[in-house]
Amino acid sequence: MSRERARPRQLRRGAGSAFALVGLLAMVGCSAADYVERGSVAPAFTLERLDGTPVSLSDLRGHVVLINFWATWCEPCRQEMPAMERLYEAHRDEGFELLAISVGEEAEPVRAFRDEVGMTFPVLLDPDRVASQAYQTYRFPESFLVDAQGVVVERYIGPKTWDHEAYKERIGRLIAGDPGA
Repeated sequence: MSRERARPRQLRRGAGSAFALVGLLAMVGCSAADYVERGSVAPAFTLERLDGTPVSLSDLRGHVVLINFWATWCEPCRQEMPAMERLYEAHRDEGFELLAISVGEEAEPVRAFRDEVGMTFPVLLDPDRVASQAYQTYRFPESFLVDAQGVVVERYIGPKTWDHEAYKERIGRLIAGDPGA
């Protein structure tokens, strides 16, 4: 097939992908302009901890917050949790909060996972996927770093070595109020 004949087919495929993305965003109740990314205001949510205590993101204004969406069946999530625990321990008394949001699961398997892995940071339940839809997450793990003013500083897709010095330093700068962190 000649290049000239292949190009319209490629353009149609690209246009089809764009329409599919817009359709997906419309199904979850947002537009492409609402995509949560660097510079976006972090969508508000209130979810319950494993003990039933509600936690609202708005209650954490003034803190730097790492929001992590995950699931118990997700092996990369399991692999990154120990490093998240070490990051939390390094900054928990300095104005930093880490919220691990379990998506689409009930409390009992999440509680067993938390106990097995040894997580001490807050674990929240999102069984109906309300928060994960607001953040347009569909891969696990997926994390959002939110500054003290409630603005998304970074969106991370996939597992990270959260206790690496680069992450610890960035969070330390955000806690100190460095707007360029």
